Amino acid sequence: MSDAAVLRWIAPGFEPMRHVDTPQPPSVEELQSITQAAYEDGFHRGHAEGLATGQSDVRRMVAQMEGILDSFTRPLARLDGEVSDALADLATRIAGTLVGHAYRADPTLLADLVREALDAVGSSSRDVELRLHPDDMGLLMPQLMTLDGVRLTGDTTLARGELRLHGESMRIDGRLDARLRACLDAILDAPKGHA
Repeated sequence: MSDAAVLRWIAPGFEPMRHVDTPQPPSVEELQSITQAAYEDGFHRGHAEGLATGQSDVRRMVAQMEGILDSFTRPLARLDGEVSDALADLATRIAGTLVGHAYRADPTLLADLVREALDAVGSSSRDVELRLHPDDMGLLMPQLMTLDGVRLTGDTTLARGELRLHGESMRIDGRLDARLRACLDAILDAPKGHA
């Protein structure tokens, strides 16, 4: 080996140590202060997150309760409408039966109804067809024979006390259920203060 290839190793020198400030451990009071600050920060963060989560949970529960209440009230509203319709139908049938008995007992009531229907058609339109139950036609024939321009037709589809009047520009449905339904609708549609 040649001298040029060998390097001599020189040990590093020891420099005197510089004085480094070592941190002092925190005091008990400082540790308590840091702990208290961390606790308060965690409490406030947790409270805010919990409040947001709680509000979200409350909104979700309120929506669920509204859905449940809606599912209860929807059938009740439908049932209320069905009961109202059934009561109206029952009232119409009872009234129809009573009115029918009244017409049979006093045929002049039906004669008055025929005059009202003819008046509603008007005096200028006297080419009309008056349909009555055949038994009613037999009872009212003396009054009906004096009517000019009115064709009389017996109609077995009509009940006693019912009539239909057909003119050129007007049709009058004088069936009991139609008249009673119109009366009932007028009552139900009347403003509450005037009922």
